[in-house]
Amino acid sequence: MAITLSPLPYADTALEPTISATTLQTHHGKHHQTYVDRTNTAVEGTDLAGKPLEDIVAAAIAQGNKGLFNNSAQTWNHGFYWHSLSAEAQTPEGDLAAAIDTSFGSLAGLLTELAAQGAAHFASGWVWLVAKDGKLSVEQTHDAASYADLSGNPLLVIDLWEHAYYLDHKNLRPAYLKAVTEKHLNWDFAAENFARGTLWTYPA
Repeated sequence: MAITLSPLPYADTALEPTISATTLQTHHGKHHQTYVDRTNTAVEGTDLAGKPLEDIVAAAIAQGNKGLFNNSAQTWNHGFYWHSLSAEAQTPEGDLAAAIDTSFGSLAGLLTELAAQGAAHFASGWVWLVAKDGKLSVEQTHDAASYADLSGNPLLVIDLWEHAYYLDHKNLRPAYLKAVTEKHLNWDFAAENFARGTLWTYPA
């Protein structure tokens, strides 16, 4: 079965005004769709056709196939990003909240770190909340680099590519990060990832 465009888990107006429907329609419906289409084209007729996306990402790395890696990893990253966002503000609870307090001192400390690292990141990439060896950390990756293939279990991610925020916030990435971290992080999704302890899988 070919890789498909994972649907948004909310209406395209649900994140307004932080992320507009126009941005989501372009980012999800065009950017993400293009990564999906290019991944499927690249694996068509090969032994990777019909494989899970995570296997395709791993194979692209093993083969040194940069084009396949960029498109397959970006397909995975975007699917994970849509699920990292919530239409309504949430607060972490239970084991995840305790781990946040242990690693960052408080939720406010974590949000400050996410926003600071996201704002300081040069050019395109991603800022992640990652669990590894019982501790949480904020990590950055550049371009298409993905926790689909890196050591550690990603809990949340925020897209730092300009097409994620430019229509709504122009060049003010810190304003986008402030609004996302304060209003739209999906802590239920993060808690599921934390409790499971293994990598999230892209929807088939």
